[in-house]
Amino acid sequence: MPTATVTPSLTGRDLLSIDQLTAGELIAVLDLADQLKLLQAQGVPHRLLPGRTLAMIFQKASTRTRVSFEVGISQLGGTALNLSASEMQLGRGETIEDTGIVLSRYVDGIMIRARSHADVEQLAEASSVPVINGLTDGHHPCQALADVQTLRERLGELEGRRLAWVGDGCNNVCHSLISAAGMLGMLITVASPLGYEPDARVVAAAGNVTLVEDPIEAVTTADAIVTDVWTSMGQEAEREQRIANLTPYQVDATLLEHAPDESIVLHCLPAHYGEEITHEILHGPRSAAWDEAENRLHAQKALLAMVMA
Repeated sequence: MPTATVTPSLTGRDLLSIDQLTAGELIAVLDLADQLKLLQAQGVPHRLLPGRTLAMIFQKASTRTRVSFEVGISQLGGTALNLSASEMQLGRGETIEDTGIVLSRYVDGIMIRARSHADVEQLAEASSVPVINGLTDGHHPCQALADVQTLRERLGELEGRRLAWVGDGCNNVCHSLISAAGMLGMLITVASPLGYEPDARVVAAAGNVTLVEDPIEAVTTADAIVTDVWTSMGQEAEREQRIANLTPYQVDATLLEHAPDESIVLHCLPAHYGEEITHEILHGPRSAAWDEAENRLHAQKALLAMVMA
């Protein structure tokens, strides 16, 4: 019977941003994710974390993050606790530091979907169990794991492949994907208007990122085209201005006429149709978004298995 092999190098470690991994560690997570995906498809049990408990703290609304982590830890033989920050003492003034210390006495790992990256860093500093960033304003490492798993499935070896990000580059998913794709040797072009560029520190660390304003220039040689919503949670007051500035960056049939015929499209979801992407493209033959969404489950299971082993 096929089995999954867990490399112990990440045991006990946090994952707050992709750059906390080496390229070899990232590949090990992806390889395990591929194994677990195959085992799940074959109906082969893979209870790598029997009896483990994962606390999941949500300061922001969630569909894919909550379901994929809760289902994932269950398939690995563990249990998830869904904790809304507003219903915890955290919502009544208890510090994130004290929350981390107490939860570490009860559970084997913590996933947090937070408004501020600083909150996640404080939680990890205080906790004695692994802390996983399920989303912050600056980074979304779990989404990036699923993205590059999907890119490997669709494109094969990623060294030298071209990735185009179109839209708001100052975006948590963009930051994490730049880091992950860069580790795997992809050449990245970010097309965004002035004022919407990705964090310069992330760009400098990746080292293989080109910033342009013209979305056509970005997609002309792209193997994969990626976008995300223009107005993230917490930016609602800026919505009208953002739409005005980003409308030329919609991923639609007209833009894709300039891309290679075999290029694929990714979107982390949820989508705002008629803004960053059209329904035709997201539900069309080039879309890898549904595999990408599924791979949140498999990539996160691999991560859990490795840090909570």
